[in-house]
Amino acid sequence: MVVILLVTLAHLQILSFGYYNTKSNNNRIEIIPIPPNRGIIYDRNGVPLAINNTIYQLNIIPDKISNLNQQLDELKTLVNLTDEEIENFQKERRGYKAHRPVPLKDNLTEKEIAKFVVNQHRFPFVNITGTQHRYYPYGKTLTHVLGYVSKINNQDKARLEEDDKLSDYVGTLNIGKIGIERFYEDMLHGSPGYEEVEVNNRGKIVRQLNHNPPVAGEDIYLTIDLNLQRYIENLLGDRRAAVVAIDPNTGEVLALVSSPSYDPNLFVGGISSAKYNALLEDPNKPLYNRATLGTYPPASTVKPFIAVSALSEGVITPKTIVSDPGYWQLPGTEKRYRDWLRWGHGKVDVVKSIEESVDTYYYQVAYDLGIDRLHYWMLKFGYGQRTGIDISKSEESVAILPNREWKMSRHKQPWLPGDTIPVGIGQGYWTTTPLQMAKALTIMINNGKTYTPHLLKQKRSTMLDNELPQPMSKPMVEDTSLTQLVDPKYWQIAKEGMYKVMFGSRGTARKVYADATYKAAGKSGTAQVYGLKADDVYNANNIPEHLRDHALFIAYAPYDKPTIALAIVLENGGGGSTNGGAIAKRILDYYLLGDESTKISEAILNMRQGD
Repeated sequence: MVVILLVTLAHLQILSFGYYNTKSNNNRIEIIPIPPNRGIIYDRNGVPLAINNTIYQLNIIPDKISNLNQQLDELKTLVNLTDEEIENFQKERRGYKAHRPVPLKDNLTEKEIAKFVVNQHRFPFVNITGTQHRYYPYGKTLTHVLGYVSKINNQDKARLEEDDKLSDYVGTLNIGKIGIERFYEDMLHGSPGYEEVEVNNRGKIVRQLNHNPPVAGEDIYLTIDLNLQRYIENLLGDRRAAVVAIDPNTGEVLALVSSPSYDPNLFVGGISSAKYNALLEDPNKPLYNRATLGTYPPASTVKPFIAVSALSEGVITPKTIVSDPGYWQLPGTEKRYRDWLRWGHGKVDVVKSIEESVDTYYYQVAYDLGIDRLHYWMLKFGYGQRTGIDISKSEESVAILPNREWKMSRHKQPWLPGDTIPVGIGQGYWTTTPLQMAKALTIMINNGKTYTPHLLKQKRSTMLDNELPQPMSKPMVEDTSLTQLVDPKYWQIAKEGMYKVMFGSRGTARKVYADATYKAAGKSGTAQVYGLKADDVYNANNIPEHLRDHALFIAYAPYDKPTIALAIVLENGGGGSTNGGAIAKRILDYYLLGDESTKISEAILNMRQGD
C-alpha cells in the first residue's frame, strides 16, 4: 500500500505536474480583457459630438451562485433592477464563458451604488466596475449623421467572426450600428488590451500579475458644421423635412438634417421595448433618415439639368422659342398636359423656362429627347444611383430613375410615349433623395466636375500639433466626363435661369429674395403626392395634410463664387418657391451673413404664419 501511495504521489506530483499546475493556475489566474476607449467624434470646428463618459455597471458571475434567482430578486429592490433588465441578462449570459462576470445593470446612480456597497457582503459574486459609455451631448441633432452604438448582438458577432475580428471585441459591449459610428467602426474602435490577475476562490482580485494596455480608437473630425446643423434643425421645428448643405468646392457635407429625429442615447445602454415601439409607431417616422433614404419626385428642380442635356443634344438651342398656351398636347392624341399657370407663359426661351418654371417647355423637350437620352443624361448628374457618401449602402436609397428596362422589370409593361412627358418635369415614375439633389447641384455649379459628398474631414493622427483640420488642398474629383460633353456656355445659360428664379422680374422665388444682400441662384419644385382629375383644381385646404404637395428647393450662393449648396424637401409643405425658398433664404442668410435678423424664434414664427 505504501508503494501504491508513493507511485500515485509521483504520478500526481511529477508526471502530471504540468497538467494540474495549469488547472490550478486557471482557477487562480484570470485574464481580464480591457476594452479600448472609443475614438471621439468632432465637428469641423473641433466641437465634440460623440464622447465617452465613465459609468458604473453591476456585474454578476452566475455560474458561481447556487441561488441565482433569489439573489436577482434581492437585487431588484436594492438597485431598482427591472424585469426587462433581468430578461436581457438571461439572454446575454449564454454568450459568456464560464466563470466570467456578466453585466446585469448599466448606469448605476450614486444612490444605487451606495445601497449596494453597504450590502455587498450578501453578494460575494456580484461587483461594481467602472466602464466607458458612449454619450451624444447634442442628442437628436446629429443622430442621422452620427448614428449610435449599441450592444453587440448575435448578428454583429456573426459578421465579426466572418471578418475575423471577433477577438478584437473581447470585453467590448457595444458596436456602431448606423451612421458614422458604423461606417468608421474599425477606425473608432481601437484594439483591446488585457490584465492578468490572481483571484481568490470567490473570484475577487488579489493582485495584478501583468498588464497590457489597450490602444484607443482614432479621434475623427467630420465636415459637419454643428452651428449650421442646429440652426437648420430649429428652423424646421416639427416639420417632416430634410435639408442637405454641401460645400460645392470640395464635396464636404456641412449639414445633413432629417426631421423629426430621435435621441441616440436611448440606444447606447439598450432601449426598452416600450420606448422602441413608441418610435416605431410614431406617424412622423423619426427613425427614418429622410435625407438619404427619403424618396420624392424631384419636380421642377430638375429643369436646369434637363435644359443642359437638351442643349448638349441639339434638341434645343439658346434661341429656341416655344409658345405656351397653358397646356401641351401629345402628338397624335387628345391627351393634354397642363402647365401650372393655367393661361400659359406666352413665348418662352430656355432661360425663361427655368426662371418661370414653364412645364410645357419641358413636356416638349422630354418628348424630343426621349426616355433613353433623358435616362443617360440624368444618370450623369447622379440620379438613380448612390452618391458615394461615407455611410453604409443600406442607409442610402438609389431611388428611381426610370427607363424602358426599369418599367418592364417593375410593371411588366413596355414604355409608352406618354410615360416620358411627366419625367420632363421631374414627375411620373421618377424619384430622388435630397442627397442626390444636392450632389446634382454641385455638378451644375462646377460645370460638370463631380465631387463625392463626404462626412469625414480628417483623422486626428494625420493632423499636426492637434490643430483644427485643414481644408483639402486638392479635393478628389470623382468624374469629369460632363466637362467634355457639355459646352461651357450651356452651363452658364442654366445658371442664368436659376439666378433669375430668385432675382428675375418674373422669377418664381423673387418675392422671397427681394431683400437679399448677396447674389444666389436656385430652383423650386412642387411635387404632387396624388394625381388630380382633369377638371380638378388643387386646394391644399380641402385635402388631408398627408396628401398635400411636397415643397422642394435647391440653391447656392454666392452666385459668382459659391461656398454652399442646398437641397431642401418639406413633406406636404406646399409651394416650393414660397415655402422651400423661404427656408433656403434663412439658411443662406445665417451661413453667409451670420445676421441677427435670422433668429430662430422669428423664423419659426414666420413659417407658422405661412410666410
